[in-house]
Amino acid sequence: MDGSDHGLFGPDSVTWRVHLEPVLGVAGMRALLLQSLHPRVMRGTYQNSALFDPKKAWARFERTVEFVNTRTFGSTADVEKIGARVRGLHAGLRGYDPDVDETFRIDESAGLLWVHCGEIASYLDIARRAGLLDAAGAERYLAESVRAAEVVGLDPAVVPSTVTQMRHYFDRMRPELYLSDEARIGAGNLFAPKGDMPPAVKLLISTAASLGMATLPRWARRMYGLPGLPTTDLTTSLALRALCTATGFLPDVPAPPEVQEARRIMRATSGTPARAG
Repeated sequence: MDGSDHGLFGPDSVTWRVHLEPVLGVAGMRALLLQSLHPRVMRGTYQNSALFDPKKAWARFERTVEFVNTRTFGSTADVEKIGARVRGLHAGLRGYDPDVDETFRIDESAGLLWVHCGEIASYLDIARRAGLLDAAGAERYLAESVRAAEVVGLDPAVVPSTVTQMRHYFDRMRPELYLSDEARIGAGNLFAPKGDMPPAVKLLISTAASLGMATLPRWARRMYGLPGLPTTDLTTSLALRALCTATGFLPDVPAPPEVQEARRIMRATSGTPARAG
């Protein structure tokens, strides 16, 4: 990374500060579970993605992590390159929606927006409940996240950029959501990972998925057939804060060069340890 080119965000952003925290790994699982509740999006994923093939799932998961890391910490050129690759891939894919007997583009705006909002809302929720963001930080994070939406081809004008806008978006979307057969399969693969990934990774994924499920909104947990109890919210928030504190005493986990460089910059500018995301 060019020392003067910090890509979309940089050391002054809330995004860098939040995404260098290991607890955000739970948000990735939460995002997958939340995104899965949109039947059209989930069918498009099921029909086109290697995530459902045990022999290819781990490699596909690693590519997703690579995309998020590059989008968040990569240089402008790296972000443009990976964005073009993803947009090009999506442009050639189609899905079939049996609910309306219709073939659709994977890169249709409504679907891309749902995936984006599911991801960003999950990062935001975990960061707030883990004690990483206050109300003002939450607003800054959502305003910054619009830059990430543009990478996949979304018009910034349609992307929620405030806490209120994001809440209203999910309120509008709820009537379209339900637990499809494809979503059941996808969730099952998270809680009982298959394929060639190391046993320790399988355990980590299933554990993070369980915690991610507990962080979902109550209405979403009910769609998965679980009780949406306030006590679950409180217990989960306490667990996230404890996890965030505990990881502060651990050494950095291995990370790609752009993440390591972001850690170094954050340590140099803030004087406090910046940990891996």
